[in-house]
Amino acid sequence: MKHHLSNRPTPFFVTAPLPCPYLAGQTERRIVTELAGRDASQLHDTLSRVGFRRSHGLIYAPICQNCSACLAVRTVVDDFTLTQSLRRVLRVNADVTGEAKEARATTEQYKLFARYQESRHAGGDMATMDFYDYQALIEETPVDTSVIEYRDADHNLIATSLVDRMSDGISAVYSFFDPEMTRRSLGTYMVLRLIDAAQRKEVPYVYLGYWIKGSRKMSYKERFEPLQYYVGGSWTSDRPENLNPLSSLAWASIQ
Repeated sequence: MKHHLSNRPTPFFVTAPLPCPYLAGQTERRIVTELAGRDASQLHDTLSRVGFRRSHGLIYAPICQNCSACLAVRTVVDDFTLTQSLRRVLRVNADVTGEAKEARATTEQYKLFARYQESRHAGGDMATMDFYDYQALIEETPVDTSVIEYRDADHNLIATSLVDRMSDGISAVYSFFDPEMTRRSLGTYMVLRLIDAAQRKEVPYVYLGYWIKGSRKMSYKERFEPLQYYVGGSWTSDRPENLNPLSSLAWASIQ
């Protein structure tokens, strides 16, 4: 299998079945390839446009045999409109400042990350990550990546977002926040800030990862309409039902 950027073959592999971290009783498999070399950013752009997501130096997509719940989603920036509840989130966080920095891990970030994992994802794989694992999550990137630190009026770090810059948008890789500050809705707030950044940079999309049918953890993404879903080889504004996102993937687009 080849992508369109060079004549070198791009090897893809499929992972062994593992328990799905989002849907009980389901099994997860992924198709994966490495992002490396001078074409890494272009390959990242190309594969992201067909439903893939980056983690460290790899990029992957679900290819589960008996489940099609995971769909890549992106917000259409130009058509996004703030609802009353989203305006309230911005008002509540009017004292918050955000600063984009080089993708470097700090102990301050890690302490917040560990608190978030313990509160929100106890028992998950990421809850056992030590500082060096966290450092790899942040710093092992072959593309244009930054860390956005959000601080309150007292300069306390209350939220962090890891983002990739793409030619047609911004990709939200991973975010975490102070789990005790529920009133602030910091997860929602960080997405709103990314949409605002995309508008200012005049790029059309904010990529939000996977929306997972039946997963309460992923339902928040429905707040950032209009959403486009990747299914059957193209992006659609209609939420598809009972389709495998990769079943009719246009592989020619990455050959």
